[in-house]
Amino acid sequence: MKKYIERLSQISDQRTRRIIGLMSGTSLDGLDIALCNIEGSGVKTVLKLEHFVTVPYKDDFREEIRKIFAKQQIDFQQLCVLNPYIGNEHGRMILDCLEEWNILPENIDLIASHGQTVFHAPKKQHKLSKFSNSTLQIGDGDHIAVKTGIITISDFRQKHIAAGGEGAPLAVYGDHFMFSKIGENRILLNMGGIANFTFLPGNGDISAIFTTDTGPGNTLIDAYTRRFFKKPYDENGEIASKGAVNLKLLDALKSLPFFAASFPKTTGPEVFNFDYVEDAIHKSGLTSVSRQDIIATLTRLSADSICDAIRRAIDQNESYTIYASGGGAHNSVLMEFIRQQLSASSVKLIDELGVPGDAKEAVLFAVLANETVAGTSSAFGEREGVPGVSMGKVSFPG
Repeated sequence: MKKYIERLSQISDQRTRRIIGLMSGTSLDGLDIALCNIEGSGVKTVLKLEHFVTVPYKDDFREEIRKIFAKQQIDFQQLCVLNPYIGNEHGRMILDCLEEWNILPENIDLIASHGQTVFHAPKKQHKLSKFSNSTLQIGDGDHIAVKTGIITISDFRQKHIAAGGEGAPLAVYGDHFMFSKIGENRILLNMGGIANFTFLPGNGDISAIFTTDTGPGNTLIDAYTRRFFKKPYDENGEIASKGAVNLKLLDALKSLPFFAASFPKTTGPEVFNFDYVEDAIHKSGLTSVSRQDIIATLTRLSADSICDAIRRAIDQNESYTIYASGGGAHNSVLMEFIRQQLSASSVKLIDELGVPGDAKEAVLFAVLANETVAGTSSAFGEREGVPGVSMGKVSFPG
């Protein structure tokens, strides 16, 4: 153990660090692997993306996770066996990528693993008086470290919760370090399964930095595309473009109290799922609605909830630039809905800031790991949703 502690200290003192960031989101499409070269820390972070790939999950791997994913009642043994299994599989995927990139594992300083979220339960959602915010990610870091021989930092969300946060969104930390710019009010919008955004004020006032989930991004669109069309997602919004938004259904979907709840807030597929949509269809009194219309309406719901949240959070007298990332940024119908509603703002892709949108979340976890070993303080202070802490648990290969 001592040699690894000494190695970690050495990594901390290095001018630059090579860190592999991992992200597996609620879409369960695959593992994002980003090899980053990072210099400095905090607001002096300078990052170069050396390699990025999404390793697609096989159907059987995805289905094993879905047996317990976002469900209150599960086979506990399934959860137990998946924790090391996912860790080992992620480790194998990393080794395969390193071999393809012709890089030896010993030339990597750290792995930063987000893990696989299987349940997210903030107190505002579970409403159990004696219990705090909670979230659970599996894919054990020890197994990744042993499999690869690389020091691994994982389980980032628990420190956030321990310090009073909801365990999400965590993007705000990396967003601030890498993308803040004096003179431009920036909104970094990520549309994964769940949509969230970070507001970075152009005046540099750290106390004004703000982050929150907004509601569904792709999770409902993907779920109904799989159910109705046997496709993993609505590529480029093709299905939505053939449907019409059903306003009765849209109004029923928007009646969920989450949308009116105060900021900051977080959520997940535990709330935005089939039951939620089917209940809205029933409440709206619709006897029939076409499959294309459902996809179009769910796409509009994502756009409306994103835009409503952004409008609530910004000063209408100032100008803003919105940088979009995540799978939703590839959906032209969703993006057009957003551009129409936020026409006073310029809506761009995060790629313009030097990081591919699909790689952003994996890159951000590499940045979080860099802060764990080389950072000092996030300087956010003690604010709801953004505790000033470094995050991650360290796993040694031996």
